[in-house]
Amino acid sequence: MTRALAMSRLHRGLGTSALWDPKCDRVFLAEPLDISVENAMTQIKIDGRLARAWILALALIFFAALAGQATSTRAAEVNTGYFGNVAIMGYDPVAYFTMNDAVKGSEDHAFEWLGATWLFANEEHRQTFTASPIKYAPQYGGLCSLGVAYGEVTRDIDPEAWGIIKGKLYLNYSKGGMGDFTEGGDSMIARADAKWPKVKDRLAQ
Repeated sequence: MTRALAMSRLHRGLGTSALWDPKCDRVFLAEPLDISVENAMTQIKIDGRLARAWILALALIFFAALAGQATSTRAAEVNTGYFGNVAIMGYDPVAYFTMNDAVKGSEDHAFEWLGATWLFANEEHRQTFTASPIKYAPQYGGLCSLGVAYGEVTRDIDPEAWGIIKGKLYLNYSKGGMGDFTEGGDSMIARADAKWPKVKDRLAQ
């Protein structure tokens, strides 16, 4: 085999330039071989970054799913009837306290809370609610209070069948039902409070 042929094969085999020195009959590499530990570590670093990117993406998807589930669960706690997504059938929750009356709200003064749309008679009421929604929102998500006391999910409520007891708003399916709930006093409220967690779980199903 000639030295030229040997050099050609050496060049293809090593993937680099090779020089033959006839004076000393030796072969020298003109370029270093691309098989260094540094190159291997660089590839590992690249692969590691890709793996971390995938893990981060999966984590974001997972937490987004959890957030969506939490939002759906919270939205189920608000009674919006069987159609639409408006709380208390569009009545102003603040008006029960400030006007001592059941007053229709307006879409011009709306606020999104717990996945439901709450309407108000004026901007002042809307701002009052946004500052402290738990204070003005009806108990048991706006379900019929008497129904909750008996462990029932009663979405059909009459916004004019209401009562404020110890600073809290209660709604019922009828004025007669509201009367029964009020006559039950503290024991009726305690009963409804005790039943509410299970009723709420049923809403989330």
